[in-house]
Amino acid sequence: MRIPLNTFAIAFGLSGLAEAWTAAARVLSLPSWLPHLFWAVAAIAWVWLIAAHLIAGARGDQRLRDQLRHPAQGPLAALVPVTGMLLGAELAHFQHRAGEIVVLAAITVAALFAGWLIGTWLEGRLTLEAVHGGYLLPTVAGGLVAADAAAAVGHPMVGWAAFGVGVFFSIVITTLILLRLVVRPSLPDPLVPTVAILLAPPAVAGLAWFALAGDAFGPVPAAFAGLTVVLTLVELAFLPRFLRLPFSLGFWSFTFPAGAVTAFTAEASGNRAVTVVLLTALTAGLAALAVRSLPIAGRRRERRHALDTLTAADDADARKAARGLVGHSAG
Repeated sequence: MRIPLNTFAIAFGLSGLAEAWTAAARVLSLPSWLPHLFWAVAAIAWVWLIAAHLIAGARGDQRLRDQLRHPAQGPLAALVPVTGMLLGAELAHFQHRAGEIVVLAAITVAALFAGWLIGTWLEGRLTLEAVHGGYLLPTVAGGLVAADAAAAVGHPMVGWAAFGVGVFFSIVITTLILLRLVVRPSLPDPLVPTVAILLAPPAVAGLAWFALAGDAFGPVPAAFAGLTVVLTLVELAFLPRFLRLPFSLGFWSFTFPAGAVTAFTAEASGNRAVTVVLLTALTAGLAALAVRSLPIAGRRRERRHALDTLTAADDADARKAARGLVGHSAG
């Protein structure tokens, strides 16, 4: 049995935390080695998760292709190269050539995967019920994070090209997700945390703009800040549903968006007090989440259950059963 692809949100969230500390270090004049510690933890988690997935896949009978084509799980595979971009950009500060290779390789993998995945969607077998916040990852997160990372390793034209991809698909995919949330039945519990991903695109786009244009806070970053504020209010309105959810590893979907918003706010405002409050809340929240996740990550039964509920979430006839299974497991 393969490990659910949403577990890669752990490394992605840790990278978001590290990015927030990097931005905060400039505002708060913190020692440069402090953010590096968080990047090291994120890199270890990323490598460990890849190894765990490869080992579990080799021992199981499910084909990787089937997992990647699955409507609920498939888009989440983009977390692997997208996290690789972030880690490669950080590596470039120590070994520029090595970091450049990692970033460009990750961008290539992300582009190939996005093209292949969109091609499967265009076959006409995807239902609107299957769409969730994770569909932002292959194209929107892939494009916008690639823009930032490419600029960091000295390829601004690649960055601008990726920025265009990210902005275009941000409009297209966000519209599709909102349509699904508004006119179709509510998401099954295992997929509800992916709603948090809607918060990330404007903040990540703002960070990419700063990396590419090098401008101080101006009209374009202000537009991204406005979108970030509105989507934050949307997430707060969704808070009652979030609070009713049983705990699962899917809660890691909240971490990267929160990290991106913290980093963007620090970069855009430069306000020390606001940066301290957001960074403290982010770090404390992620630490609590990590502690809560350790028992689940260590139990094979829970990992199998997570995969079963993700699979059931795509089946219209099984959505109620999936919610019931999650509630039973939480109890």
